[in-house]
Amino acid sequence: MSLDPRRAAAWQAMGLGPEWVQRGPAAAAPAPGFSDRAAAIAAMNWEQLESAVAACTACALCRTRTHTVFGVGSRTAPWMLVGEAPGAEEDARGEPFVGQAGKLLDNMLAAVGRSRAVDAPQPVFIANVLKCRPPGNRNPQPEEVAACEPFLLRQIELLRPRLLLVTGRFAAHSVLHTDAPVGALRGRVHRLCLGGAEIPAVVTYHPAYLLRNLADKAKVWADLCLALDADGLSAAG
Repeated sequence: MSLDPRRAAAWQAMGLGPEWVQRGPAAAAPAPGFSDRAAAIAAMNWEQLESAVAACTACALCRTRTHTVFGVGSRTAPWMLVGEAPGAEEDARGEPFVGQAGKLLDNMLAAVGRSRAVDAPQPVFIANVLKCRPPGNRNPQPEEVAACEPFLLRQIELLRPRLLLVTGRFAAHSVLHTDAPVGALRGRVHRLCLGGAEIPAVVTYHPAYLLRNLADKAKVWADLCLALDADGLSAAG
């Protein structure tokens, strides 16, 4: 798997990441002050982290956003869903996965007994790799991902979910440090090493992709069933 050195630096600066990242060749040196910022983020609690996201000016996206999109759901949820970046509606409302893609996601989660509602019996915490919308919904840039990634890593560390459900190409690339397409990553359980613990991760297509490719809904259902099975093993373990 190929590794973006800026992303590797973000993981290594926090002492986190997949084992192969920690074992791999030395990453390119992070920008001055980057390690200090990542270390500060790594020590934050939920409230401090949410405030830091709201005030973040680490990349140029801060100049074009309406709202930051921190995440939604129970902060003790057994599942965490990771998306890519806010769109126009998410930017306007400050909440991830709204609009048609959000409705589809809610239906997907409901099909396996999960919900973004804080008081749901089986809640899911939902967050994005980027906390600010890229203008025109363009693809995230590597420097934007590197600047925002410590926030996501801290969310994962604070939540310590039993399972990560990773939706879309950019989310998969960021979480798993790979450039492989979603089609090559789905269908198996990946392992994310975080603070000495392993978190199973299942990759699937982004709901926005499904709105354009309805025929792949069956594949997503298979991925959700795989997530259920992986979560069952994780809970038993």
